[in-house]
Amino acid sequence: MALSTTRRTPLSDQVIAQLRAQITSGEWPVGSRIPTEAELVEQLGVARNTVREAVRALAHNGLLDIRQGSGTYVQATSELAGVMHRRFADAAQEQVAELRASLEMSAAGLAAARRTAADLELLSAALDRRDRAWRSGDPEAFVQADAAFHQAVVAAAHNDVIAAVYADLGEVMRAHLRRDVGPELVPERYVPHDGILDAVRAGDAVRASAEAGRAIGACGALDTTG
Repeated sequence: MALSTTRRTPLSDQVIAQLRAQITSGEWPVGSRIPTEAELVEQLGVARNTVREAVRALAHNGLLDIRQGSGTYVQATSELAGVMHRRFADAAQEQVAELRASLEMSAAGLAAARRTAADLELLSAALDRRDRAWRSGDPEAFVQADAAFHQAVVAAAHNDVIAAVYADLGEVMRAHLRRDVGPELVPERYVPHDGILDAVRAGDAVRASAEAGRAIGACGALDTTG
């Protein structure tokens, strides 16, 4: 999605809407750094102060994270997701794990019963990306790929309410994954997810749910950071 030139209006709704669209469309994924202030000024054709205020407004709403000396990063895909991230940033990790287990075990069971051929293709591709990300040795790439696989499982459940709640909790879940993974990828912290896909493909709801719970439990058992 290309940014288009807009009118010069202080803190314009157009500017905020265009920046938000880049985020919600996935053009600027969660965790990515957005263009610099100067680049946005050039692309949008507005005053520097207008861009600055728009970025600050989206940061206030929780979509962006302004890091001094580093840049501005996408933190969430919606205002609600940003609120969720702030609300649960200091939550006990075992409680986040229990929340993940509740949502993902339910979703995996539903996915086994409702998955389509297209869902299975997406799940297989997501699992392949997860494996490649692990082999790359990049912890953040793995976190994003792992989260994408779990999101694909949730999507395969074909329950819009579960999908919406899971999406709004996305950064909370990714933060939990980062803690599980640690600062570097080491073999003993790798938790295979093939069993989840195998159970969903087989249409075995009970096993799919159990495999999802096992994967989350195995991750938690490896967390030695506190």
